[in-house]
Amino acid sequence: MAQINLHHLRLFRAVALDGTLTGAARLLNLSQSALSTQLRTLEATLGHDLFERRGRGLVLTEAGRIALDHAEAIFRTADDLTATLRETGAARRALRVGALATLSRNFQLQFVRPLLGRPDVEVVLRSGTQTELLRALDALALDVVLTNLPPAREAGSPWLVDRLAEQPVSLIGTPARLGPAPRAMADILATEPLVLPVPETALRAAFDALTTRLGIVPNIAAEADDMAMLRLLAREDAGLAILPTIVVRDELAASLLVEAAQLSGLTETFYAITRERRFPNPLLAALLRG
Repeated sequence: MAQINLHHLRLFRAVALDGTLTGAARLLNLSQSALSTQLRTLEATLGHDLFERRGRGLVLTEAGRIALDHAEAIFRTADDLTATLRETGAARRALRVGALATLSRNFQLQFVRPLLGRPDVEVVLRSGTQTELLRALDALALDVVLTNLPPAREAGSPWLVDRLAEQPVSLIGTPARLGPAPRAMADILATEPLVLPVPETALRAAFDALTTRLGIVPNIAAEADDMAMLRLLAREDAGLAILPTIVVRDELAASLLVEAAQLSGLTETFYAITRERRFPNPLLAALLRG
């Protein structure tokens, strides 16, 4: 069988993604006839038609869908190899970390701390939505994504999910609000204004289930989807915040905030997401073990 011409494969991918010869030819700066000729050559090499025409567009055949899957894997591996080997001889190696914008900054810092200060390492931290970060991870623009929202693990999914830590969740407030005398958790929940994660979060769902079991209707003073904002609202004494203790580690150490009670059965789990790569970043291994 004749060997596949990778240039032809790249042209095929461009047509598959655009859905038309006209648009792909324009993007590739080729004539339609030249592009069509090279596609026919690839089809002859593979022994299958890759497209069928529908109206003015082109739709992948079954063989075309298989070819596109392999083409994506081939070019992703090539990009991975190029990025890896380009840095091999460099004085410094980069680790590109994406973190959910609402994730605890303390947790992010804890994750990368073993690499900070190393003269041979550059740590790049970026934040965004889960969708944005996974897209960047898939494109090899990131090496790892930190999140508390594990993606669905479906058949054929490229994601590898490492569970990094499970943190206890507590009622956190100012010393002035809580006073010196200890109080029962149920009494605090029933009487104090609360600062809660938004209803869409897993932590809020677990908290709502807890208060329902206790027969308590909470007095909600504020809601936020950002752990940093929950921390600030607690510091401003807007109410008692429902937070993993790692989020307010510094405030607890400085006695700016205190832990009123640990919420039984409530935890926040932190994950590191990577994708299947032939050339994984070697800096990650120690962090994921750690």
